[in-house]
Amino acid sequence: MHKVIFDTDPGVDDALALLYLARHPDIDLLGVTAVFGNAPLEMTFRNARVLTRAFGVTAPVHAGAAEALVPVPEDFPWHIHGNNGLGNLPVDDVADIPNSTAVRFLIDTIRAHPGEVRVLAVGRMTNLALALTEAPEIAGLVKDVVLMGGAFGTHGNISPAAEANIFGDPLAADIVFGADWTVTAIPLNVTRRTVMTREALAELCRTGDEAMRMVGALSQDYISFYEGNGEAGMLVHDCTAGVFLTDPDLFDLQTGSVRVCDHGPFRGQTLQKPDGVGFAPSGWDGRPTQRVALDGNGAAILDRIARACGRA
Repeated sequence: MHKVIFDTDPGVDDALALLYLARHPDIDLLGVTAVFGNAPLEMTFRNARVLTRAFGVTAPVHAGAAEALVPVPEDFPWHIHGNNGLGNLPVDDVADIPNSTAVRFLIDTIRAHPGEVRVLAVGRMTNLALALTEAPEIAGLVKDVVLMGGAFGTHGNISPAAEANIFGDPLAADIVFGADWTVTAIPLNVTRRTVMTREALAELCRTGDEAMRMVGALSQDYISFYEGNGEAGMLVHDCTAGVFLTDPDLFDLQTGSVRVCDHGPFRGQTLQKPDGVGFAPSGWDGRPTQRVALDGNGAAILDRIARACGRA
């Protein structure tokens, strides 16, 4: 069993990832930590509560960071995730200002299960960076960190240089990549290959249960956004990273140290120095080797999602 903490900013694609974690027989979901990103923190925390309750998840939900380590004005993607972060699907919960307990939960849970906890982070990396700052020793206690983020040698989705999760707090991402723990990034290089068509989503809703039908309902505007941008369907960003936890053989990894640009027009750009390639001394030296998925079997990844989520 994989002991997993899900660090998330629901968000439409976060909902499918949470359902995958809740339904996969090899996942033991220890808790959910919310962070700002696809919506303000009060909404992402509220949405995490709504989704866990709807999916029958009993693990606790904790609120985390409401802004980046270096705060900047936020332009939340309402046009993608809806005015409530869940595709405008009506929810029966209040978006209130929560107490921030996510960092303490991350630290305490990792300490309680040394060498066992896997952190799946699919939003800004702010909660993880804050946990590292408060308790640096957790880097040696966690099993690994899997994150959805980055664009390596390809264009971003929020700027030509950057992917949205990294762009939202580039300093936090650089801290996470620079810590002495195992990080695997699942970037746009792979998630652009995991395209779920409207027909495939409808089939999952037909064969699945009420939870899957809820995901289908809140994904309608999301899939329309991608179709309007020339895609055959919606890009399954966050759930693709979830599949790495259970099926790493579907991904092609490159190892090397990673840096993140934190300012200017290249804010959020992720660059890896591949292992075994010689360069002059640089800011990549002395940092740990991390893993980046540069390719993956999109069809097989979608099949794994369907197996877990598209059944009653």
